[in-house]
Amino acid sequence: MAHTRIRPFNTRDTYPDQSLDNDLAQAVVADNGTIYLRGQVGTDFDGNLVGAGDPAAQTDQAMRNVQQLLEECGASLSDICKITIFITDRSHREPVYRTVGRWLKGVHPVSTGLMVAGLAKPEWLMEIDVIAVLPQDNRPQ
Repeated sequence: MAHTRIRPFNTRDTYPDQSLDNDLAQAVVADNGTIYLRGQVGTDFDGNLVGAGDPAAQTDQAMRNVQQLLEECGASLSDICKITIFITDRSHREPVYRTVGRWLKGVHPVSTGLMVAGLAKPEWLMEIDVIAVLPQDNRPQ
């Protein structure tokens, strides 16, 4: 069985201002049930930025994306095992982590946080990378 790609796309469509041509997916479900999500930012799936200049609003949108993608994979937020959070400014740490904490209350994933000089678009203030594992009942046979 091949890995399942969720929401495949090409970067030339998502970054028309950049000279790119990469075939990617928003999520990949590996044969062993591991789910890898593309880093999620404060942009909805139609490409609209939510919360310009507001790290909490961008984080809320990123987590909304995470939840939707996990559901499309057959999983939920409770199946998250590892998160990595990238933040462009130290002052954004508390609003970003408070927002993630609300979404993941009771989940207890392992977490890594990184300060970065910037992300793919200057208006993005944070990005969250997620790894989850499908419940045994939802795994491909």
